Amino acid sequence: MAVKVAVTDCDHANMIEEDAVFKKNGLEWKLFQCQTEDDLINNLQGVVACCNQYAKFTNKVFDALPDLKMIVRYGVGVDNIDLEAASKHGVQVCNVPDYGTFEVADQALALMMSIVRKVPMANEQVQKKEWDYAVMAPIQRLSTMTVGIIGLGRIGQAFAKRVHAMGCKVIGYDVYTEHLKNNAELSFIEVKSLDEVITQSDLISLHCGLNKDNAKMMNKTTFAKMKKGAFLVNVARGGLVDEDDLAEALKSGHLGGAGIDVTNKEPLQADSPLRGIPNCVITPHMAWYSVQAASDLKTKCAEEAARGALGQKPRCPVNKI
Repeated sequence: MAVKVAVTDCDHANMIEEDAVFKKNGLEWKLFQCQTEDDLINNLQGVVACCNQYAKFTNKVFDALPDLKMIVRYGVGVDNIDLEAASKHGVQVCNVPDYGTFEVADQALALMMSIVRKVPMANEQVQKKEWDYAVMAPIQRLSTMTVGIIGLGRIGQAFAKRVHAMGCKVIGYDVYTEHLKNNAELSFIEVKSLDEVITQSDLISLHCGLNKDNAKMMNKTTFAKMKKGAFLVNVARGGLVDEDDLAEALKSGHLGGAGIDVTNKEPLQADSPLRGIPNCVITPHMAWYSVQAASDLKTKCAEEAARGALGQKPRCPVNKI
């Protein structure tokens, strides 16, 4: 008898990849569009494994779903799932950490180039039928810059390799550094303390997950420690940055610019303090996207959920149960 699986919520255009995976494994499945705790509780009775995009799993939800054994997030972050509660209830939480590594690293590089070389500002000037490069001054030589990376996982490493190839000095911080030891391929990264990365970098790029310990880690105090004219790139999580403080640091001229793909509230609110700042380039949470990455994400998410439904070993577990 087929094991039931579900997709709790999803805003993708279609479910072709998921359907193919579940059918291949002989699994019945259904797409819901859950938004609340009650939606999850009412719809997931009897479900063993599910793919999940935004719907929040809380202790209340876990209490009401005794059959649930696995949740697989569409993406890397799992901040919409109470991991402690999941572990307590014996629910394995998994993610898909490797579907868009190169895409996110490329977007970070694109944002870096945009704000350092002031491409959007220059384009706007030309579109207005003006032609004066001096308005964009000063622009620093990229190869003389020290790039600081906070979070040295897959994406942070990929970004580090890109900026290193451009001649930048690369320094970095991570809570975990064991994977960097004796790694000849990454020997160019100087691992430093968080404070050293903040104070010594000409540009800081965020590549870490969001948790209660680092929420709004980039704030008024942090920005004050950064070099005058330094830049910030964030392709990780909007909650890592205090947006009011960032806006103030940009408008005051203390920061030279910011390139962000993620914000605290998405879509970006109409009254966001980040709107209308010339040296702030914002993209709509698109860093993960390419045609290939989107397909990989859907396939890998469904494959992991199928493993959970069939009682097989997970590929990418996040919590311990």
